[in-house]
Amino acid sequence: MRFSFTDEQLMLRDSVEGFLSEHSDSPAVRAAMASNSGIDERLWEKICTDMYWQAILVPEEFGGLGLGLLEVVIVLEQMGRFLTPAPLAAGTQSALALRTVVDQPLAKTMLDDLARGQLVAFAHTAVRPHWDGQGVEIVATEVPSGWTLQGEARFIASGNSADALLVVAQIDNKLGLFRVAANQAGVAFSRMPTMDQTRPMGILQLSGVAVNGEDCLATDWGQHLEAVLDLSRIMVGAEQVGCAQASLDQSVSYVSERVQFGRTIASYQAIKHKAADMMLKVESARSLLYYAACVGDETLMATAPSADLREAAAMLASSAGDAAFFCAGTGIQLHGGVGITEEYDIQLYFKRARSMEAYLGRPDEQREVLAAMLLDGDDCHAA
Repeated sequence: MRFSFTDEQLMLRDSVEGFLSEHSDSPAVRAAMASNSGIDERLWEKICTDMYWQAILVPEEFGGLGLGLLEVVIVLEQMGRFLTPAPLAAGTQSALALRTVVDQPLAKTMLDDLARGQLVAFAHTAVRPHWDGQGVEIVATEVPSGWTLQGEARFIASGNSADALLVVAQIDNKLGLFRVAANQAGVAFSRMPTMDQTRPMGILQLSGVAVNGEDCLATDWGQHLEAVLDLSRIMVGAEQVGCAQASLDQSVSYVSERVQFGRTIASYQAIKHKAADMMLKVESARSLLYYAACVGDETLMATAPSADLREAAAMLASSAGDAAFFCAGTGIQLHGGVGITEEYDIQLYFKRARSMEAYLGRPDEQREVLAAMLLDGDDCHAA
């Protein structure tokens, strides 16, 4: 496959890089880490009003930009590079879920809300290692006035800052999709302690939460969950590639300045080999990222089968997760003893890489997915 960005996509990448280099530097990230939400609220407001990234996947008829997954990937790769403390991935994940039920009036309203900057988070699992429907622990019970929801969901990508939530719940042997307001009676929404303080996660606990019939978007939504998760894995891969690139850049900058035995340590062959290995990991993952994003866009346009999306997402998750962790870990080695200290940012990238490596499935689990597809005889093509 010969791939190249369009002029518009190149402009988007350059504008994102310029904006984040100005507004998402190390002091801004560290200040957000120390806040109650873990999110830079002023930056998020600026993104929503000036840059409009939250509307990339929202169709034009609902006030969005009507662009594709590739454009989202371009933005998220740079956000991973700068560790941007803004919940774009959470809102985009919800937009993907809402597009599967776009014929519902509530879905149209919520897409319009997303385009205007309201933060809607996706809550679906409470159990590791199951990220799919097996991990859904919230139970929906139908009552005369609508539904009641009971249970817990974890690993919510917005932390505790969402205005509303899209909740996946068990309905007998099926999965339903519901809208729940964050301030609703019976809702306990809190920040989840994690290793990576630059990307907050949330915990949702529902205790007899009453929702009316209009807040039920679907009662048989299980067939869409895996596709939404695969598309989400592609977005996670974009952040991981950005994290890996930043780890490489910071490490090269450090070894180019660090002097030992009268010469910069970058001049030693062993250091060059380490940097070359890091670059190989980054570029391999980036190639799979853009391939997977293209497959994701074809899936959104219903021109690619679900098996192709599953394969592309698994290949990317395997490669990008390894690349981010390898590059951040090697970066700490190249920094020496100071690499793990709070003074240097490379330790923040290591924590991001380690945390995101497990989110939505570890690299080894994704390789098992690929192996199962091959052994079962599924249509599995190499990129």
